[in-house]
Amino acid sequence: MTEEIGRIRNLSGSKSFPIIATPSEGYALRHCRAVLTAFLLLAAAGCASYSHTDSAASQIAFGANVARQGLWREAAFRFEQAIAREPGNARAHNNLAVALEATGEYARALTEYKKALDLDPKDTHIRRNYARFAEFYTSYTRTTGKATSGS
Repeated sequence: MTEEIGRIRNLSGSKSFPIIATPSEGYALRHCRAVLTAFLLLAAAGCASYSHTDSAASQIAFGANVARQGLWREAAFRFEQAIAREPGNARAHNNLAVALEATGEYARALTEYKKALDLDPKDTHIRRNYARFAEFYTSYTRTTGKATSGS
């Protein structure tokens, strides 16, 4: 990788020391190629984790991930994508309802909670979420006189 430029002798002339080596021609180019190759491999590996974004399961997983980060609108979008791919997925409807609730879209959230419950009435998470939301929503509409938020 490096070439020795030459040797120098100390003042006594008894021992020689190498001169500081310098990179050979092409070293910078090879180094840049290696760095670029490593970057591209890492980027490809990162993208591979979402390589099957056409499935409802991957959309749900992605939506849950961004929801944990507080990105509720992105989460809602992902859950809507999952529902478009699998309309009978109760968990996708439940997750969409949670995201809509978090963004203040209460009337839409109620609709999605009801769909999720209709699709899987035995799922305890869905039942619990629906019951909790129904209690909140009843109180909210009674207090504000609104069926939806923001209007």
